[in-house]
Amino acid sequence: MDIVSTQQKQKMHPHKFTLWVAIGSIIMMFAGLTSAYIVKSNQTNWITVELPKAFWISTAVILISSLTLQMALRSFKQREMNKYRLLIGITVILGVAFVVLQWFGFQELWAQQITFRGAGAGQFLYVIFGLHAIHVIGGIITLLIMFIKAFVGKTKLYSSIPVEVAAVYWHFVDLLWIYLLLFFLIIGG
Repeated sequence: MDIVSTQQKQKMHPHKFTLWVAIGSIIMMFAGLTSAYIVKSNQTNWITVELPKAFWISTAVILISSLTLQMALRSFKQREMNKYRLLIGITVILGVAFVVLQWFGFQELWAQQITFRGAGAGQFLYVIFGLHAIHVIGGIITLLIMFIKAFVGKTKLYSSIPVEVAAVYWHFVDLLWIYLLLFFLIIGG
């Protein structure tokens, strides 16, 4: 009996496994896009882009949101549901603020005549940062559903798996944003 229970504890939950497969796929997609950027940036008519200030503010916002989500996870595990509800709500608000700040950043780029047309980093910024924003929006939707369930649903089983999966994904999109920002600062500048 001990051998069976030990083996069951060593297995990864299917949702966590699926998440890691998805993260691997997302990493490959962004690795391909940033590699294409490096190759294209060697063209003679390449135009570099200075990142908008809104992107820096959004970086602080997404970092804070990772902290609030980690605190929410801890609160859930400790069965402090009021604190969990508050922190998951703050995380949703910060996630939305990140996307709004990204929108302002793109408007600033557009005002500088940095568009999809022509050779340069602008094309890649819109595609890469836009794809990242879509992944963040997916995370926001997940967090919003968890927020609603925290108020509407009755928690009979305090399984932290959904919160853990959401937290890992959210931390991943956070780290992905940091990577992309550093990439465009170091390679793109």
